[in-house]
Amino acid sequence: MSKLLVENVGKVFPAQANGQPTRALMPTSLKVGDNDFIAILGPSGCGKSTLLRIIGGLETASEGRIVLDGVPVSGPGADRGFVFQSYTLFPWLTVAQNIAFGLREKGVPERERLDIARKWADRVGLSSFVDHFPKQLSGGMQQRTAIARALANDPKILLLDEPFGALDNQTRALMQEMLLGIWEREQKTVLFVTHDIEEAIFVGSRVVVMSARPGRIKADIAVDLPHPRPYTIKTTPEFVALKERLVEEIRAEVMASPH
Repeated sequence: MSKLLVENVGKVFPAQANGQPTRALMPTSLKVGDNDFIAILGPSGCGKSTLLRIIGGLETASEGRIVLDGVPVSGPGADRGFVFQSYTLFPWLTVAQNIAFGLREKGVPERERLDIARKWADRVGLSSFVDHFPKQLSGGMQQRTAIARALANDPKILLLDEPFGALDNQTRALMQEMLLGIWEREQKTVLFVTHDIEEAIFVGSRVVVMSARPGRIKADIAVDLPHPRPYTIKTTPEFVALKERLVEEIRAEVMASPH
């Protein structure tokens, strides 16, 4: 049985100010296996974030259904961890308290949740910053905290919506390596939305390519590169060949979309 099943999920946004309804997502189907790391790649406005938000229960589908471990998704839940592009930490809580927030909501005793928070802070390289507040952290450190917060809850699936999009290139590269290292150790199921082709290939075990709006899945490409993946893999012939193929797929969609 698939870990996650997306069955003919579509989304139409209602008309605004006497306009026409907008179809953001054509009926879309996707099967995600246990421990898959799927990168969802597509041009801006193609509906990839909408699909992720529907899976996360933050948007309702206009049609179709989402099934996680055999149970239909009807709203947000602790079984899905979400990380957004914008920094979403609570400014009045420390790093450790932010990481432990979901555990507090679950009723986990304080000592246990702070132990878990410190463990995850260590795994994302923030063991020296557990008592710092978000305003004292760089953008990369804030996203490390957000990823640790999502994983501390032990979700069935991790959903990331362009989590490194606001970071500089050097920090972004380090974050990609960190996230991939966590996935290799923890074997979580991950859906990762990005518009960056190199990022999609580097982190993904599959790259799902979406068309221009209204979005649909245009291609589902296996990334047959070994693990662990050092950053130098980006210069190998296999990586470059995948990148060339995906550049053509995305270029065709950008050309087809209104500018």
